[in-house]
Amino acid sequence: MMWLTSKSLCFFSNLKRSNQLAALIVLTAVSILAVLPGVNAQQVPDTPSIQLESSTQWQQTLAEAKGETVYFYAWGGSKPVNDYLRWAAREIASRYNVRLRHVKVADISEAVSRLKAEDGSKSAIDLLWVNGENFSYLKEQRLLLGNLWSSIPNSALLATQKLPLQNDFGVPIEGFEVPWGVGQFNIIADESLFSHSGSKQNTVSPSSILAAAKQNPGRVSYPRPPEFHGTTFLKQLLVALSNKDQRLFSAATPQAQEDLLPLLWNYLDQLHPLSWQQGNAFPSSNTEQLSLFQQKQFVMTVSFNPNEIVKEKSEKRIPTTSQRLYFAQGAITNSHNLAIPKAAQNSAGAKVVIHFLLSELAQKQKLKGSWGDPSVITPLLDDASTLPAQQELHSSWQQVIEDKWQQKYGA
Repeated sequence: MMWLTSKSLCFFSNLKRSNQLAALIVLTAVSILAVLPGVNAQQVPDTPSIQLESSTQWQQTLAEAKGETVYFYAWGGSKPVNDYLRWAAREIASRYNVRLRHVKVADISEAVSRLKAEDGSKSAIDLLWVNGENFSYLKEQRLLLGNLWSSIPNSALLATQKLPLQNDFGVPIEGFEVPWGVGQFNIIADESLFSHSGSKQNTVSPSSILAAAKQNPGRVSYPRPPEFHGTTFLKQLLVALSNKDQRLFSAATPQAQEDLLPLLWNYLDQLHPLSWQQGNAFPSSNTEQLSLFQQKQFVMTVSFNPNEIVKEKSEKRIPTTSQRLYFAQGAITNSHNLAIPKAAQNSAGAKVVIHFLLSELAQKQKLKGSWGDPSVITPLLDDASTLPAQQELHSSWQQVIEDKWQQKYGA
């Protein structure tokens, strides 16, 4: 047994006779693997994430991050999100000796304004929760640190083959932010509301929503733009009414606006007289709309979390006959992302925070916990928590739709 080390021999001789045969078989198997071409008995299954974690670059990042305090500017208006970040802060501190401080903002534009005012000098912001127009602006102004995907190991887990994670509202991400979770627009309604609409199962269309409003006058509405649920509802309508016109996914030129927006306004002119308050008032948020749905004043509500219906049913706040629906073209899907300012004072710590938030442990806690936010990593993707995806419109359309809507219906 020349292939046994002295430690192996000692271990083998100390075993009871009844266990020696089993031990011999195991050790023999290990030795065979060791001499097979290309096989190392010490080797563990390799993945891009593991390769990056063992790199000299990442080890230097970990060493630099120790003891840092990362100031994370993020929306603070959700208790489940805040609770999740408190859990994450405890885990990050114990695993990496990095402190995470959640700086709560009402809107991330506050942090964007601060970065603009700092004008490239050392920033008080180390990490941002951002997407859409704010990301587009920060990228254009060159205020963000680049190469994040290649320098953060768990970025290799991102489900880029299944989810639209390469662009943010039509703007290429190009390593300047990292997807953290996804939102998918959906409608929650009683299963009987759209059962005779003629749409395929679990889907809605502009015509089926209009029919539901006619059958239930005063009980259909949507959040008032620029609240993002309301704006996204308008975008979903426009995608469907224009038959997914490809100009929606490029910058909103004057000609494209002239051709496409009348489709939306003509539809809303039909819908609003049948809606809550005859379209003279709108819920201030999806939270208010959900509350009115729970009180049975509304027959439908909107959501950007495909798992919200599960949580609402489990807590018995909506009827068990409620179902989740999406527009037949697919649910508008966009990622919410993490970015590091170029002038951040604790960028190594910020990278460590992103790395942890993309781990299977953290993504599973985000999905299965009270937040219920869908995962963006391949190991945790499942049909129950994701819907067929529709590409988000180019970021320029958002401002155009909101401004024009305000002019026509906001007075």
